Amino acid sequence: YFFRDAMGIAAGLNEYSKNSDIIYMANYAQTVNVIGCIKTNTTHSVFDATGQVLKLYRHKFGFIPVELSGEIRPLDIGATLTSGWDTLTLSVVNPTWETVVFPLSVSGRNTSADAEMWGVTAPDDMSTNEPGREPSVKIVGPEVLKFSDKLKVGPASVTIFRSPLK
Repeated sequence: YFFRDAMGIAAGLNEYSKNSDIIYMANYAQTVNVIGCIKTNTTHSVFDATGQVLKLYRHKFGFIPVELSGEIRPLDIGATLTSGWDTLTLSVVNPTWETVVFPLSVSGRNTSADAEMWGVTAPDDMSTNEPGREPSVKIVGPEVLKFSDKLKVGPASVTIFRSPLK
């Protein structure tokens, strides 16, 4: 799998979240080697590009879906709350080759001024990870930033923003 596939996995996870009223369970089959998110050889193992996205979402994306409104194209955005209802998480997939700044308005609760940003990065969309070699597709973060009414995501990226709620 390549980083472009990882962006597709992230968009799929966003879609599952948006439709959790009709999607009760989803599984990832063929977990190791061949078409798996974990690649191994006789002495090493590594999370491939898709595995990095699955790992990031598992640890940083929330569980309670939040409704989104407005035009978000070309981005794919998912929003959730953590299980304690105390943190808003936004997952943003930017499939374009350009940095995108997008508006954000949160209603119903106030967000903290500070937020964390996590991401999966790669040198290009055809990057992949191989056992025994330094991974080129990596999870980065947290980067602390000011949570404002405009957020920015890099080109060809998967980004998760986390903001505590007040």
